[in-house]
Amino acid sequence: MAPQLTELPVPRAALGEGPCWEPAEGALYWTDIPARRVHRLAADGTHTSWDAGQPVGAVVPRAGGGLALAARDGFWALDPATGGLALLAHVEADVPGNRMNDGACDGAGRFFAGTMAEDESPGAGTLYRLDPDHAVTPLLPGVSISNGIGWNLDESLMYYVDSLAHSLDIFDYDPASGTIANRRVLASIGDGEAIPDGLAVDSAGDIWVAVWGGSAVLRYGPDGRLKQTLEIPVAHVTSCAFGGPGLATLYITTADGPGRGAGALFACQTGATGLPASPFRG
Repeated sequence: MAPQLTELPVPRAALGEGPCWEPAEGALYWTDIPARRVHRLAADGTHTSWDAGQPVGAVVPRAGGGLALAARDGFWALDPATGGLALLAHVEADVPGNRMNDGACDGAGRFFAGTMAEDESPGAGTLYRLDPDHAVTPLLPGVSISNGIGWNLDESLMYYVDSLAHSLDIFDYDPASGTIANRRVLASIGDGEAIPDGLAVDSAGDIWVAVWGGSAVLRYGPDGRLKQTLEIPVAHVTSCAFGGPGLATLYITTADGPGRGAGALFACQTGATGLPASPFRG
């Protein structure tokens, strides 16, 4: 029997992205990029949101409390108690046509996120790393739509999606320095307007990839073999993250477009369990 999807009772997004489970709070965070909102859904069903002041592509917890954001012109801190924002580091503030998109933190608390052109011009973006001391390092230029980021179980590999490349790529990863090397394709995904988007890694080491334009989340093994197709009733599936009790719920963000429930936040019990999200340690 196929896993059952549940639409959660929160506002539908124009472009939902970047879901992230905060285990200490038992809450899910995600963004609506063009609406400039950061959303939170608590375990008791309470929904809260904040205005980020600019398009915001990713949200992660901070080890010292609060949240860190990848927004249009850089990395920011958000205090959920007050809604206050503080700049951590500028990124491409002098490139008004670009904005930051998806991101995630490694086990050492470094925040990885990349940029893209608002008009999706190929090769206009770069993947960056924000270290705990707030130093920003460009890692990969010539990116078109920087999207899903994750790591294998021992962090010897980093998974990465540049959507217009139509692939899930891997790098050799050095967890001591946060450097990447030896990029290669793990799996080719989609064609035409169906492109890979955000991703999540589960506790078995499988990689779950949302497919924009493909109405699906695809589950790949570490060897690149397609193991499962989770059908979603909307065209624009943007990202996913494990959360909830035992990290056994897969939360799925979507965007406006064709399909019943476009822009909804979905939850699904897939039988897999996730890994705790690493916080930013700056």
